[in-house]
Amino acid sequence: MRIFLFIPCFVDQLFPSVGISAVRIFEKLGHTVEYKEAIVCCGQPSFNGGYWEETREIATRVLQALAGSDPVVVPSGSCAAMVRNFYPELFRKTPQAEAAVQLSQRVFEFSSFLVDQLGVTELGSRFPAKVTFHDGCHGLRELQVRDQPRQLLKQVKDLTLVEMEDQTSCCGFGGTFAVKFPMISTAMGETKSASALETGAEYLVSNDSSCLMHLQGLLSRRNQKLKTIHLAEVLASS
Repeated sequence: MRIFLFIPCFVDQLFPSVGISAVRIFEKLGHTVEYKEAIVCCGQPSFNGGYWEETREIATRVLQALAGSDPVVVPSGSCAAMVRNFYPELFRKTPQAEAAVQLSQRVFEFSSFLVDQLGVTELGSRFPAKVTFHDGCHGLRELQVRDQPRQLLKQVKDLTLVEMEDQTSCCGFGGTFAVKFPMISTAMGETKSASALETGAEYLVSNDSSCLMHLQGLLSRRNQKLKTIHLAEVLASS
């Protein structure tokens, strides 16, 4: 099938290997991947900041670029939740309301699409390391994505998955939250980092590059050896 890959701005600007890994995985499975360069952001920062009118300008470009019937896959629970759950609210009582609802029904988070839509858990991946997994808030709470990434990780050869004792706490980033409340954000991140370190893992895996960026920054400043990596990069390894 043809798949539209929605590359979030964080991935586009800072972690392009995540998008490249997603393309490699879908092409390996025999699918055609398309990427729309006209999309630069889902609009979540301005939406969370209360600037809904400005957000509609950004989101309208997304609606236009992704018009059609093909599935849209996002390697980010945060951005997937924005389009899937909040676009219908953003465009309610506007001329684009129907288009927003239709698009929301075609948007899937990366691991959920692999497991729930394609029925794939085995990708022939190999990643010889001990890892733990961080559930991003939007993926876990807005999209109910929890088991899917773990099913995928458990099929990776030579990978050992060790769960954190506290699996559901937030990393503290939250986009503009980290800017508005830096001390709280840092404290939350340090708590999450400590939970990850307690597992003895070599890598901290997640579906969200923004969470990983925040946690890697805190870990690096404390000279910790724990490294962060996106799920797609693990699954593309062989």
